[in-house]
Amino acid sequence: MLAPAVHTRTHTRETPFQCEACDNRFSNGGQLTTHFRMHTGEKPFKCEVCEKVFSESRNLNRHTRTHTGENIYKCEVCDKMFSRSGSLTVHLRIHTGEKPFKCEVCDKGFSSCASLKRHKRTHTGEKPFKCEVCEKVFSKSRGLNMHMKSHTGEKTFKCEVCDKIFGRRGILTIHMRIHTGEKPFKCEMCEKVFSESGNLNKHMKTHTGEKPFKCEVCEKMFSESGNLYKHMKTHTGENSFKCEVCDKRFSTSGYLAVHMTIHTGERPFECQMCTNFFRHSGDLNKHMKTHTGEKSFKCEVCDKRFSISGQLTLHMRIHTGEKPFKCEVCNKGFSGSGNLNRHRRTHTGEKPFKCEICDKRFSHSGSLTVHLRIHTGERPFKCEVCDKGFSASASLKRHMRTHIGEKPFKCEVCE
Repeated sequence: MLAPAVHTRTHTRETPFQCEACDNRFSNGGQLTTHFRMHTGEKPFKCEVCEKVFSESRNLNRHTRTHTGENIYKCEVCDKMFSRSGSLTVHLRIHTGEKPFKCEVCDKGFSSCASLKRHKRTHTGEKPFKCEVCEKVFSKSRGLNMHMKSHTGEKTFKCEVCDKIFGRRGILTIHMRIHTGEKPFKCEMCEKVFSESGNLNKHMKTHTGEKPFKCEVCEKMFSESGNLYKHMKTHTGENSFKCEVCDKRFSTSGYLAVHMTIHTGERPFECQMCTNFFRHSGDLNKHMKTHTGEKSFKCEVCDKRFSISGQLTLHMRIHTGEKPFKCEVCNKGFSGSGNLNRHRRTHTGEKPFKCEICDKRFSHSGSLTVHLRIHTGERPFKCEVCDKGFSASASLKRHMRTHIGEKPFKCEVCE
């Protein structure tokens, strides 16, 4: 039972107890003591069955029910049972659709206070969970717990197909869908299917056009908080992830990981239809559409269709004439950032792509790919008329003119 003075603070909202580590404030000393364990890592409450430890006695009590199987709270709609009344309350909002907790920044609604609290960190950038080993910080305790396994080496769930190890069973389940091809999450609007619910949620925003995350500097809108976070670094110039091989810097660890495959040559994602290998899963997903022929993105001007939304965005600039990417040296404009990056190398002379066989260097990865076919003899582009093979699509295009008689280049003097 709360002492009268402590209870009064629930009305006055007085918070005289301050955390010395993070400046959070509390209305009573007990709350501060419990909170401080988040910083110290102290977990004095131990389960007698499995020896798992907890920072609060109530968390231990709830955990104990996982051993006893005690689920005393029942949902009257679907009969699902819960060990805590609070879990049942939150669960019932799945049936009612109620989302009473609103974000004051973007007005997005949530079914629980905890979900709103986590979401707010996407706006504030707050990362209160810190690794005591390497000082890396996280916005969610789950992210810290997963990260800690990189120090302890704890990885308990193994894929029986490729032997890859995972720290959580749920991640292994999602990973297995790469091998099985299972895509259980279906879009009700276009019937596109996905292997993860999160990917379906992201996809739905392409139909709704929802972009709740706004850049406070240039007011550009984003459909995902992660994309806003990456975008903000274009304003701050922050590139905190450095390649130890070539010293190139990146704004996110993901971009660095993809870049490293240039040096290692690693292509871990294999197409099950033609055995092509790719550096990251996004490239494999795009490639798969060359087999399925899926082109779900349509240009409203000329009806041309594309397999990915980014291609449609670039294509639309043909109609609008928009060239938003400017070269700082010669002021030439480009419709895509990739074209600008390639153009910059004409000024710098940079040739980062090297042939491992003859050491010849190239400014574009595509040029290296075509060059390697000189060594391998590969000619994947076949003429449908005479079956002659070519190492590059441009060579096939030129060859086709010998069959159709096309002469697209005209002399302005004698015609």
